[in-house]
Amino acid sequence: MLRSFRTLAVHALMVAVFSATAVAQQHLPPWQPSPGHRQVSIWPGAAPDPVVYDGPEYSEKVERKDALVADKPWISDERVSVPTMTVYPPKTENTGAAVVVFPGGGYQILAMDLEGTEVCDWLTSRGITCVLLKYRVPGSSKYPTSGPYPHAPQALDDAQRTISLTRLHAAEWHIDPRKIGVIGFSAGGHLVAATSVHFEKRIYPRVDAADDVSCRPDFAIAIYPGHLAVDENSFALQQDVKNHLSKQTPPTFLLQNEDDEVDGVEQALAYYAGLKQAGVPVEMHLYAQGGHAFGLRRTNLPVTAWPELVDKWMVTIGILPQE
Repeated sequence: MLRSFRTLAVHALMVAVFSATAVAQQHLPPWQPSPGHRQVSIWPGAAPDPVVYDGPEYSEKVERKDALVADKPWISDERVSVPTMTVYPPKTENTGAAVVVFPGGGYQILAMDLEGTEVCDWLTSRGITCVLLKYRVPGSSKYPTSGPYPHAPQALDDAQRTISLTRLHAAEWHIDPRKIGVIGFSAGGHLVAATSVHFEKRIYPRVDAADDVSCRPDFAIAIYPGHLAVDENSFALQQDVKNHLSKQTPPTFLLQNEDDEVDGVEQALAYYAGLKQAGVPVEMHLYAQGGHAFGLRRTNLPVTAWPELVDKWMVTIGILPQE
């Protein structure tokens, strides 16, 4: 992917903001779900496209004043080499829908609560089964395996596998296999697009029966997505996504702020235009203010009401029932 120097610098700054507490704080154990939820490996053995990192996985509580989100700290998980999924069942009447969640972090770290567990709290309160994916990230931009597909395949390997596993376990988890969607933030928003166009053939060799099950999402939600435009200030869609868009790409919801200095508005607009050209149903909401990496945390800005828009959209496309 062609990226300008300034765009790369902005992404480096984002990751620096996300993980700059390393000097001031002691590393914590890797992220774990809350009691009552079990984290399981998505691969029965070694994951495809193995990566060697320069240390074990760890997490950090990001508490620096300039890195707080809605005046609250958040959890960064780094050097993830063993991908896992955690299933969160509905807290209210089960709608049969399920959503696989891709936290963001520039394909270098994962914001596991801000763009992970807090998202699951919202979805499960709407009667939706939530599957939180902790996909592989190196924790540093120096690794050749850092970045989006096709430059680095690991995250898409893990995402395709998790969608298939969710569909494989649909009966056990009381899920409608025709109502399995994906939601992602920032780099996770790119992963939403990647899974939405790469599903006819998975990118890794078959491992077991789970890989015989479709990895196509039935609907897709990309929140302040990145890595989609070929360059900064360009509205051209990057070729790997553009070349695989089709009418079979799932209905998509996009959300973006004009003042996002990490993933500029051209990222979402490029994807929106590509989806329209391919004849894919798409709904996009563009706000003037709100910046980047805010998750579901409420502020006084209108954009933070976005979950209500997604709720209504899921009703219109038949995923959630009419109230």
